[in-house]
Amino acid sequence: MESLSQLHPQVVHFPIVLFLLYVLLEIIGTVFKKDFFSNAAHLILFLGVLGAFAAVLTGNSAEDAARLLSKAGASIPLKAIGEHSDYATFMMWFFTGLLVLRTYLVLKKKFTGTIKYFFIILSIVGAFFVYRTGYLGGRLVYKYGIGTDLKKMEIKNPQTKSGE
Repeated sequence: MESLSQLHPQVVHFPIVLFLLYVLLEIIGTVFKKDFFSNAAHLILFLGVLGAFAAVLTGNSAEDAARLLSKAGASIPLKAIGEHSDYATFMMWFFTGLLVLRTYLVLKKKFTGTIKYFFIILSIVGAFFVYRTGYLGGRLVYKYGIGTDLKKMEIKNPQTKSGE
């Protein structure tokens, strides 16, 4: 599982970009009444959800590795990791629900008018979750050094134990 945790920094950027692109395409497709952009938004949302599942899977593996290192005496900010994990998981399920609902409405030919504007609002709410998850992930790297060579050196020679 260690290889999965090592993929997290690379995988995580795909859902970030795809979800933000989805928001943009959802807005363009609705405001300008262009089916091409609306259909593209649907596809990008699907790809974003796949990417989010991969990011959460690799992130959970990284969290498990961090917990093991913490038990071994390394200074790991478990509370901060947990907060990031909670937001990432919520974000993944939020967009999954959005995808399921949107797909259902498209198939039933009810994805029209006011419902499209409602999806713009939901997509913007989702963009906040993307922002917050990314902010917390960035904090793990830039404040705590998680995933950096500096943290690796500290783990090789653990002197303190932190359950933050």
